[in-house]
Amino acid sequence: MRPYPVILSLLCLGALALLIAPASLLAGPTAPPSEPMTFETEEQEVRYQKLIRELRCTVCQNQNLIESNAPLANDLRRQISLMIVDGTETQEIVDYMVARYGDFVLFRPPMNATTYLLWFGPIAMLVIGLSALGMVLYRRRSQVGTGDLSEEEQERLRRLLGEGGGGKA
Repeated sequence: MRPYPVILSLLCLGALALLIAPASLLAGPTAPPSEPMTFETEEQEVRYQKLIRELRCTVCQNQNLIESNAPLANDLRRQISLMIVDGTETQEIVDYMVARYGDFVLFRPPMNATTYLLWFGPIAMLVIGLSALGMVLYRRRSQVGTGDLSEEEQERLRRLLGEGGGGKA
């Protein structure tokens, strides 16, 4: 049996794991308890929680404002809560953060000329990697001969297998 189906199965399982992993991030933690935020309405609390899940800590880079304990994240959470209490619309808050920190502050940056690499880079790398793997496997298959063994090769094979040369084929 060739190892190709095993390798293909492992690649498929890895791809499936990469697709499922982001779903587990949706049920993330809430803001740290050391910093209680008070809001006038439940709607303000919901908006606050949604915003701090969607905005990235610019210090930690791969954590949203909920998960980060960096001093800047505390300041940003405080700023967002003050803006919400003051009646600022959600989009205005996002625009303020983007104007101040750039598109990097968004976990889902907009698709524009400066973010094409973020959106299409992983897909391009996957295609390049799979193409390289396919070429290597194709070349390896073409290098393996399928012809019969010569008498000398058969004799050497018998010696290696320990059959001695007793004429067994």
